[in-house]
Amino acid sequence: MGLKKIVESLAVRYAHNSIQKSLYSEFNIKILNQDNQYSKKPKEGKSYMLYAHVPFCHTFCPYCSFHKYQYEKDLAKIYFENLRLEMRQMKDVGFNFNSLYVGGGTTLINEEELEKTLILAKDLFDIKDISAESDPNHISPESLTRFKGLIDRLSVGVQSFDDDILKKVGRYEKFGSSKDVQEKLKKALGFFPALSLDLIFNLPNQTTEQLLNDIKIAKQIAPEQITLYPLMKSNLTRDSIAKSLGVSDVDNEREFYDIICENFKDYYQSNAWAFSKEKMNLKDEYVGSNDEYVGIGSGAFSFLNGELVINAFNLFDYGRKVKNGDSAIIAKCGFDKKETLKYRLLIKLFDGMLDVKSYNTQNNANLYKDLAFEVNMLKLIGAIREENGVIYPSDFGRYICLTLMRDFYAGMDRVRAIFKDDAKIKSSKMLRIMSKEHDVVNQDS
Repeated sequence: MGLKKIVESLAVRYAHNSIQKSLYSEFNIKILNQDNQYSKKPKEGKSYMLYAHVPFCHTFCPYCSFHKYQYEKDLAKIYFENLRLEMRQMKDVGFNFNSLYVGGGTTLINEEELEKTLILAKDLFDIKDISAESDPNHISPESLTRFKGLIDRLSVGVQSFDDDILKKVGRYEKFGSSKDVQEKLKKALGFFPALSLDLIFNLPNQTTEQLLNDIKIAKQIAPEQITLYPLMKSNLTRDSIAKSLGVSDVDNEREFYDIICENFKDYYQSNAWAFSKEKMNLKDEYVGSNDEYVGIGSGAFSFLNGELVINAFNLFDYGRKVKNGDSAIIAKCGFDKKETLKYRLLIKLFDGMLDVKSYNTQNNANLYKDLAFEVNMLKLIGAIREENGVIYPSDFGRYICLTLMRDFYAGMDRVRAIFKDDAKIKSSKMLRIMSKEHDVVNQDS
């Protein structure tokens, strides 16, 4: 191994250990109660993005740790009503949003309720663009037609075009073969300004040939954007990934990432793992362009004033809080200034650039003083370069950002794990409880 490879390997290991320390040693969650509530409030003149969580799926994929429930139509209807109520509450306390990201879960799983929710968001706020996620079963032309003019960017989770992989993770039976999914994607083109096709790389035992075939097929379909996420393992997903895909002692993440970047040299790199045919304003990861955002819905996260703020996970608890006019927040986690500055440095570099003057003004900071060690180390290992007051990641720097963001998202599973058991009341029981409460509220009103 050459000196450059050794330095890069040590740098990646240091970056991994650093974010692990930030997420574990510095990650002190404070559980809130009736006497110690937290209410989301905007700062005057501050721009925010709105994130809405839809926690329903028909199929649970082994690598997905997001907060979700088995879909039931009546349960989802009540949930969407609560989601819109919380949205109105954000308006009442003074928030305004120019961007909305709907995530989950399968956001298009109940089209009628989602349509109502998106229309309300545009009525309440100065929403300029809306991004949403879907699976291959909810992208028929009939389904997408109703969202023309509402959704600007639809991200479709394909994960792989390899039939063997699709069978192992249970997607072949649910969404069809690679050929079936390809046909669905081709028919979904042209409905929105941007269609993003999402793939996962570095799956256990995935071969170079399988990765190259995924890239080839994705480029042949030619959506506006192609996103390739590294596999994100955590304590919540490790066992299910091993059970479905096996275990491999070989980690091909860096090698595969270099292959991906080489094969997308003719694309514009939107961030560390997203590639678009043309430069566009819509961002693949909302955290990159929005250092503060408001999350609504069950299990939604917000990042406000240097604090991670967490909504109730349990659907019944969430609905009860919203209907009673109480804060839906059940916990928060504060970060010291340096940890916040490091997080915002990461997301800006992940997104492709950091304007030093703007960064200092927005964070009331001095980058070269407050993060002197981090910046100098990044320069020393060739991860960043600076031109006219703007810092850009190098090719290696983008890979560092990819690994850090992967670790960050996996680290959020520590939060989910705390509340997971409380949230997992069987959906049928949840429906009975929520329906009863829903009827009482309607009678009272």
